[in-house]
Amino acid sequence: MPPSSATAIGFGAVLLWSLLALFTAASGTVPPFQLAAMTFLLGGLVGAGTWLRRPRGLRALWQPAQVWFLGVGGLFGYHALYFAALRLAPPAEAGLINYLWPLLIVLFSAFLPGERLKLTHVAGALAGFAGVVVLISGKADLSLEGASVPGYAAAAAAAFVWAGYSVLSRRFGSVPTDAVAGFCLATAALSFLCHLVFETTVWPATPGQWLAVASLGVGPVGIAFYLWDVGVKKGDIRLLGVASYAAPVLSTLILVAAGFAAPTWQLAAACALIVVGALVASLDALRRRR
Repeated sequence: MPPSSATAIGFGAVLLWSLLALFTAASGTVPPFQLAAMTFLLGGLVGAGTWLRRPRGLRALWQPAQVWFLGVGGLFGYHALYFAALRLAPPAEAGLINYLWPLLIVLFSAFLPGERLKLTHVAGALAGFAGVVVLISGKADLSLEGASVPGYAAAAAAAFVWAGYSVLSRRFGSVPTDAVAGFCLATAALSFLCHLVFETTVWPATPGQWLAVASLGVGPVGIAFYLWDVGVKKGDIRLLGVASYAAPVLSTLILVAAGFAAPTWQLAAACALIVVGALVASLDALRRRR
């Protein structure tokens, strides 16, 4: 598969992820681990269902322990943190902080074989973090004791986990994408165990909430992972990092249109700074590509 085609496939995941915050916010009051268990079960079944036509896909589950640790650790760790962030902080702000992960992918990819960190990467990182500062400073009631601080911290941690998973996945480029179905099912099982220990079961209360959960499992927590796996392993990971910044802009616009967020200047400025940061960080890679 040509790298350009793999990159385009990876961008399909970005389009699906722009709906993640909306569907999560619309899913009601389902606890984070329960929501992860439900959606990852659906996401894993999406991939496993293809094995009915391709029985050989089942062989992809036979992988070394470090592959399973990376796959399950990345998926479970990221989404447990992300779902918690959306429950503990306003969805638009939590989503924008979480969307530092594309910038981190650009930075982390500089440490892959044959790459090195350059001044443009540092400048891009500073611009991205400036966007977070603008975003948080726009919350007049925010303080270290504020109720939203745990949500912001969870969103930032999720960004680091996903960036690390994405970049390290490239080191295991020979692992078939079919293995992602196994990672999803294992993540669903871990989430269910955490739900039993830490949470009280709350089912979606309306057909609309059930539809939001199902949409999460099939799209942003399902098909998107398979598309992303192809992109980061076979495509241009730096360009994918840059392209991923379409997601927070689209996500914020969708949240505003759906009434979950207000169109403030802080949101607009934070989006602009974070996007500029990612573009600056990738100038060298884009220049070489041209």
